[in-house]
This record gives sequence, C-alpha cells and structure tokens, in this order.
Amino acid sequence: MKKQSNLSRLMSYAGRHKILTYLSWILSVISALLALVPFWYIWRIIHDILEVSPDFSRAYSITHYGWQAVGFAVISVIVYIAALMCSHISAFRVASNIRKELMRHITALPLGVTEKYGSGKLRRIVNTSSSATENYLAHRLPDKAGAVATPAGLLFLLVVFDWRLGLLSLIPVVLGFLIMMKMTGKNMEQKMEEYQNALSDMSNEAVEYVRGIPVVKTFGQTIFSFKRFKGTIDNYEKWVIAYTKALRLPMMFYTTAINGVFAFLIAGGIIFARGGVTDTLLLNLIFYIIITPVIGTTLTKIMFMSEDAMIVNDAINRIDEVLKEKPLPECRKVQEPFNYSITLEEVSYSYDGKKNALDHISLSIGQGQKAALVGPSGGGKTTLANIVTRFFDPQKGRILIGNVDIRDIPKEVLMNKISFVFQNSRLIKDSILENVRMGKPNASREEVIQALDAAQCMDIIEKLPDGIDTVVGTNGVYLSGGEQQRIAIARAILKNAPILILDEATAFADPDNEVRVGQALSVLSKGKTVIMIAHRLSSITDADCIYVLRDGKIAESGTHEELIAQNGIFTHMWKNYSEAAKWKIAKEVSL
Repeated sequence: MKKQSNLSRLMSYAGRHKILTYLSWILSVISALLALVPFWYIWRIIHDILEVSPDFSRAYSITHYGWQAVGFAVISVIVYIAALMCSHISAFRVASNIRKELMRHITALPLGVTEKYGSGKLRRIVNTSSSATENYLAHRLPDKAGAVATPAGLLFLLVVFDWRLGLLSLIPVVLGFLIMMKMTGKNMEQKMEEYQNALSDMSNEAVEYVRGIPVVKTFGQTIFSFKRFKGTIDNYEKWVIAYTKALRLPMMFYTTAINGVFAFLIAGGIIFARGGVTDTLLLNLIFYIIITPVIGTTLTKIMFMSEDAMIVNDAINRIDEVLKEKPLPECRKVQEPFNYSITLEEVSYSYDGKKNALDHISLSIGQGQKAALVGPSGGGKTTLANIVTRFFDPQKGRILIGNVDIRDIPKEVLMNKISFVFQNSRLIKDSILENVRMGKPNASREEVIQALDAAQCMDIIEKLPDGIDTVVGTNGVYLSGGEQQRIAIARAILKNAPILILDEATAFADPDNEVRVGQALSVLSKGKTVIMIAHRLSSITDADCIYVLRDGKIAESGTHEELIAQNGIFTHMWKNYSEAAKWKIAKEVSL
C-alpha cells in the first residue's frame, strides 16, 4: 500500500476548509508574479533617465512609472494577505482537529501506554507537533507556491533583457542550490529527528524533575540528584554544538554563493564593455544589480521550507506513533464479577519485548484479604498492580476478579470496583470538594465531609481560607505530599470500591502525616481486597500474604512470620529495615 503523503494526511483533517489551502497557493502565486511587475517599471525608469541624460527634465514618464510600480506592489501585498487569511483559517482547523483526535485517542488508551510516553512527551506531541503543522500550512506552503513562481518570473526577466547577464546571474544560483541540496538531504532529515528527540526527552525529564522538587527539598538534594534530567540537557547541548559546527562550512559557502552574484555581473560587465559602454549595457547591468538580490532571498526561502518540511514530517510521524497505539480490546462477553477475589494465572508482560517485567506470575488473593508486594526496585511490583487494574493487558496468562477474566468486565464497571492511592497522588486545580468528589461525582457535600473526616483531613480543612471550597494551586494555597495523600485517600473512601490498590501511599509523608495517613488507610482498607506495594515493611506485618518479587518472579510468599522463618530474601530485607529504623531513632534521640 502506497504511503499517504504528508499533505494528504494534513488535508484529511481540513474538512471543507481544504479548498482554502489550495486557494491560498493560487493567490500566493499571483502575488509573487505581481511583485515582479514593479521591477519592469524600474527598468523603464532607468531607461528613460539614461535616454534623456543629462537633461532629466525631459523624463516625463518617470512619475507615472513610479506610481505604477507602487500600485502593483500594493496590490501584491493585498493579494498575499488574502492568501495568508485563507491558509490560516485552514491551518487552524487542521491543528485543532489533530489535537481533538489525539486527545480522544489518548483518553481511550490504557494508562500503561501514557506512562510509557510520559506526560511531558505526550504534551509536546499534542501541542508542539500540531503547532508545527499549523505553521507549515499557514505560512510555508503558500510561501513555497510563491517561491516556485518567483524564479519562473525572474528567469523571464533575466533572459528577456540581456541573456548573457542573465546566465551569469544564474551561476551563483546553481552553486547555492547544489550546496543547499547537500545541507537539506537525507542526512538533514535524520538530524532533524534527532533534534526533536532531544527536545522531547528534555521536556519529558523537565516535567518529572519539577514533579520531584518536593523530594529534593525534603532530602536536601541538588539538581545533580536528577541525573536523567541533567543528562538530557547535556545531550541537547552536545547535539546542537556538533550540528552547528557541521553546518558551519557549507552554510558559509552557501551564503557566499548567493551573495556573490554581483561579482559575476561586474566581471561580465567589464568583459562585455571591451568594445565600448553602450546605454543598453549600462541599463541592463544596473537593472540586474537591482533585481538579483531577489534570487538570494527566494533561494533562502526554499531552503527554510525544506527544513520546515522535515519538521512537519517528523511531527506527523510522532502524531501517527501515538495514533497507532491501540486501545485495549472491548469485552468479548460482558460479565459481572461474582466476588472480589483476585487471581493471576501464569501472567507475563514485557515493556520492550526482550526482558519480562512479569514472568509467569501466579497468585491468589481472597475477597477481603490484604496482600503486600515487596522486593527490590525493578522487581515488577508496580507492573503487577497496573496489570490488575488493566492499565495494560498481559501478553500471556490472564487475570480474574471474582472468577471473571477482567477482559470480560466493562471498563466502567472495572473502574468502579477498584480504587487507587499512588505514591505521587495529584490534585487537579479545583476545590478540595471537587477533588474528593471525583471519587463519586453525585456525592453530597455532607458525604464529602464525612470522607475527609475518615481520612484524617479535618486539620487540613481548618487551616484553609475557604475550607473545602478552597481551590488548590491558587493564591498560594498548596498542600504537602502527605496532605495530598490524605485528600486522595478521602477520594478513595468516598468511592468505596471493594478492591483497593495502594502503591507506596506513605512515600512522601513526614512523620506526623505518616501516622495520619496510616490511620486513614486503616479506615479505607476495612473489609476490602487490598494489594499494597510497600517499602516500609512495618506497614505490612499484618498482611494475609506477602509476595516478594525479584526480576519479575515471585521469589517468596507467605505471612510475615512465615517469611522470617524461611530466612531468605525477606528476612534479609527485614533485618536491613530494622537496623535503619534503629539508626534513625538513635539519631533523633541524640539530636
């Protein structure tokens, strides 16, 4: 199947405004040709002046020619403005429709896919990539049509007066064009992709860095703690410097070539004037010196258009990359779970198709039981929690809730059965009331207050200027990580889903908040099926079963007492944790 051109892809989003894009090209061509007419009148003015010299009082038509030149120049500008109006209307519609389609598609994608890209990269694709198409359609394509028409008209003007000087004028143009082709070839296209990748990585890591500032402040770390963010900045710096140095020489030759047309004309004039200087030769030489700068300007426009074409090609590829991501398949046969037990049968999942993040995991959590996931970083804990919530589907095996495959449970039903409290819970820029009410949109004000009270949040509410109606993120109202966690727990309490996923819910809590978060979690967990990811091992001693994950596999499982008795991985982790806790207590006492 033949690949659809970039223009065809963009026009598919234009709808009935497509005709405006084509009309803008026609108007731009007309404007470009009209812009050359004043040069004809300039030639006529120079001709009349040389003809009557030195008695310039006899040059009666100069004023007429001058006004004619101004008139055509004004008409050219008006036609060009009309072209840009048409192209902008179409371009805005295309960019808007691309953003709408992207957002519709992203909202239908599983959360695992959006996490794979990162919020910074997705935002850049939605905003920057669509903006690139807008600039391309609104400015570059009409200018390209005009830039193609201009050389055709110039070629006529250059040849019609003196073909010898015309050919001399074209020599630097050909040289400049060859150098330009060298700079804007396949290698340039690859470099442009690398440039966009460097920008995308830096944007993504910047977002993650800003989100991690609370941790930096808490633990007194510097920017160098965020090696990935600094690494993307250093990578971008190296790339830009290397790329600039690589283009330095060809750009110097290009600039010299397109601005060297005067040298060729002067040399030609000297050669052609050996038999004597005629008025016609002087007239044409002056005229060519005036008109040839247009050649360099046009050629430079074409060069930048080639660069913009590469940018928009890269933008469309990035947009298509997101649009090719497939939403989770719809339910094969709609079923409701019989209870809220969770079973994993030989579940495997890989992010890159090489190493399994989960490798043939099988486990069972009874309704109302509390299961804890522990183990070293990268062991698969968060992946397991995400796959239970169907943020993405396993590549092998299946997950059952109440003996029903989660792929047969409608998405809305599944989401109503599960509540999440993540380690980096976020609040939207709205009131505390509406943030909590997201768990149950039709909840009354009284129900929200009860949920906040159960989540140990009343001390937060009391210090806010407008209580639960205070808008977070405005007028200096910001909450700490632990306070945000308690608000998120209140949301989960209000939702009252029978299955609860806790991903290191006390990670950002200070000692006071940790106690309150723990009390809130006790209320939230009562009577529910709980999967808890924890690094603070003291919080899971009462778990019905603890699963130790390492390299995507269950290395050990059992209650706290059973795992201690096994004297294995968990025992080693518990000893290290206990020693760290004693060191912390001793340090606080000494202070």
